Amino acid sequence: MTRGPTLPAHRPPHLPTPLDAFNTAPDDEVGALLLHCLRSLRWSRRLADHRPYPDVESLLAAADEAAYDLSPADLAEALAGESLPPVPDDTYSAAHTALSAANAAYEARFGHVFVIYLGDTPPEESLDRVLEGIRSRLTNDPEEERVIAAEELRRLASGRLLALLRGAGQCSSAAPPRGATSHKQPAPGK
Repeated sequence: MTRGPTLPAHRPPHLPTPLDAFNTAPDDEVGALLLHCLRSLRWSRRLADHRPYPDVESLLAAADEAAYDLSPADLAEALAGESLPPVPDDTYSAAHTALSAANAAYEARFGHVFVIYLGDTPPEESLDRVLEGIRSRLTNDPEEERVIAAEELRRLASGRLLALLRGAGQCSSAAPPRGATSHKQPAPGK
């Protein structure tokens, strides 16, 4: 039996990806999105100015590099933009009280909000991890804590940016993706 001619392989048209949209969006839109990931004008401008990025890994590497280069003033600006995500409704009031006291002590000692990247911490363990983190970091000297806070901000920004590029919506300090959080003032307890 003879076969007819072979047809060329079917190639679907290129569908735009979130990275394509990021690379081609107007500067003001990209700047606003990036400021939701990390509230540093210098960081967001640097990432926006170096577009287009060939792949997500290149963008994340550039985000990390830009975060490492933040000056103390840039870091203070970014920390000032952090806020507390919603505390789970089922959190008991004693936990709210403990978190409030720990946050107050941290802010009094270091002059800025507490930030921590929770990675793969299960949601039910997040509050304990945050409380443990605040308590252990309260023993740091201010310079040591500045370095740790800068690293946590870098990790938060990368996590938020990755969530944005995965289509999870805008990266936001008000509603970070799972694993990314900052803590300022807890919501009222039950």
